Amino acid sequence: MITINDRGGCAGAVLRRFSRSTAMTLLCVTLAGYLALGVASSGEFFQGPSVRTFLQYLATPILIGLAQMAALCVGQLNLAVGALGGFTACLMGVLMADDGVPAPIAVAAGVLAATLAGLVTGVFIVATRINGFIVTLGTMTILVGAQYRLAGTRTIDGYSPTLRDLGRAAPLNLPLVFLTALAAAALLAAFMYRATAGRRLLAAGGNPLAARLSGISTNRQIVFAHTLSGLLVGVAAVTATASLPGVNSSVGGDWLLPSFAAPIIGGVSLNGGSVAVFGTVLAAFVMRLIDAARAQFSLDPSWVNFLIGLVVLGTVVGGRIHQTHLEKKGKAQGRTPPAPVGRGQPVDAALPNAGGAQ
Repeated sequence: MITINDRGGCAGAVLRRFSRSTAMTLLCVTLAGYLALGVASSGEFFQGPSVRTFLQYLATPILIGLAQMAALCVGQLNLAVGALGGFTACLMGVLMADDGVPAPIAVAAGVLAATLAGLVTGVFIVATRINGFIVTLGTMTILVGAQYRLAGTRTIDGYSPTLRDLGRAAPLNLPLVFLTALAAAALLAAFMYRATAGRRLLAAGGNPLAARLSGISTNRQIVFAHTLSGLLVGVAAVTATASLPGVNSSVGGDWLLPSFAAPIIGGVSLNGGSVAVFGTVLAAFVMRLIDAARAQFSLDPSWVNFLIGLVVLGTVVGGRIHQTHLEKKGKAQGRTPPAPVGRGQPVDAALPNAGGAQ
């Protein structure tokens, strides 16, 4: 029987672990940055219109970060996130504006096309045994060409007013597109942390050999991870299309760096076997704050990209130094060094240590 004291002890341990996590650091940075921008703008940043605009354009960075995280959890990279998102947005715009397709059907077709593109990418990687970096690089090039074929040099802005209204809708100053991104993050967290299929993804990414010995098909998990990534990119394209005044061949062109920055800064390992949904959402929030500060103080956009890239590199290098330190410490003590999070664990044990608290 679990007593109240036992529950209190478990809750205290969880809180202590969270206080030392990456997510806690990002939460503090987010709160401090938001307050600083509010003070610098003489309170204007706290007003309803500013809050709505800020959250409205936060939805897409959250979703593309989660899409990249889905590929990273099995040790894969998806360089086609931006190209797939831009192609999907233009596809939905063309269907609505040029062909007169109703918004619900066009949106469903766009999300389905993005999901199928992810599925085909995963199948091609498994079938050819070519590194996912090369495959998604080729996919990105193909999709950029397809996007330009759809939109050309024009801006498609004659699509459904209903979709535009949904993009602008903000009950209690909370945009629906932002709530959609949070709902997607919550569903993804429940899937990764609770569902057996999510545990298998983490197990296959953390230790492919052990996963195969446990009866888990790593090839199937790679295909599934890219399919899930494509689905999330499709949802991101919907939020972008609903929020933007029009779509053109430049949509998605600046998504690649944020898609990697959010999960990596949020605490996801490049080696696979870990996810950090909350950390990814907070990292997207921090990047959106940086972008808002750029607009507030009229900073050079190149400096913003430089800063984000520097933070990403610093995070990767710091993680590598920490892992090397653990390996040396393990060898000095004459024992096997701790494996990266999620490695070498059975499927049922992968979830609690899957990096969710990071």
